Amino acid sequence: MKKFFILLILFCACKKQAPTLVHSTVDTYTKDIIDPKGKTIEERFSTPDGFLRTTEAEDSFAHYLRRLPLKPHGSEVKYFDGSIKSNRNVYCGVIDMEIGSRDLQQCADAVMRLRGEYLYELKKYDQIHFNFVSDAKPRYYLDYAKENRSYKKFRKYMNYIFAYANTASLLNEMKGVELSDMEIGDVFIQKGRPFGHAVIVVDMAVDPLNGTKLYMLAQSYMPAQETQILVNRNNRDKSPWYELKEGTIFTPEWTFEPSDLRRFKN
Repeated sequence: MKKFFILLILFCACKKQAPTLVHSTVDTYTKDIIDPKGKTIEERFSTPDGFLRTTEAEDSFAHYLRRLPLKPHGSEVKYFDGSIKSNRNVYCGVIDMEIGSRDLQQCADAVMRLRGEYLYELKKYDQIHFNFVSDAKPRYYLDYAKENRSYKKFRKYMNYIFAYANTASLLNEMKGVELSDMEIGDVFIQKGRPFGHAVIVVDMAVDPLNGTKLYMLAQSYMPAQETQILVNRNNRDKSPWYELKEGTIFTPEWTFEPSDLRRFKN
């Protein structure tokens, strides 16, 4: 009987430690790439040996995405209601950006949010517009905001967009891109079947000796949740980097084809 209780205690102790062990698997295979002190995508994630980051113009969408602020290393993704995302092994970084308290900023919404934030930061107000799914027509930020250029008004506009746009409307307003021509800011997107999904390229690197390219992906998901940097389960030595090559793209929570790659037109 005494031996039984000892075994029971050991079993319970192991169960309590399990979540920590599961969560640490991400850190295990990215420890040579992740700098826990890094505060942005560029600072947090180094390139694998032999690779250099692509050169991007300082006012470009690529430059903006690469410098997105991240929450402290090890932070967990939160849903819009403050609860924690249960599937923790799909990401290795969390973008430090509030998402509001409503179930609005899901996958395509997060992509539109990043694009909108970039244009708002550069005061390119006339370029901020997204289509509604109901009539495929754009709703312009300037028409919505009138003379009010406050950030609070901008966030209200984005929530307005989130409520009436989705993966289908976003896909239809973007243009197709060949996989070999991928750039930072491009989006893998599928419209609803019945549900669609979208992930955005937030960084790229290249091996100058052989031209091999790598890219990094970020996503939100359902229900609305903080945007996260995705791990690459198929190449743990380079995770979170993905190699740019033909064939199906396997992300932790969705599968895409090269033909799913799109780009904003403006």
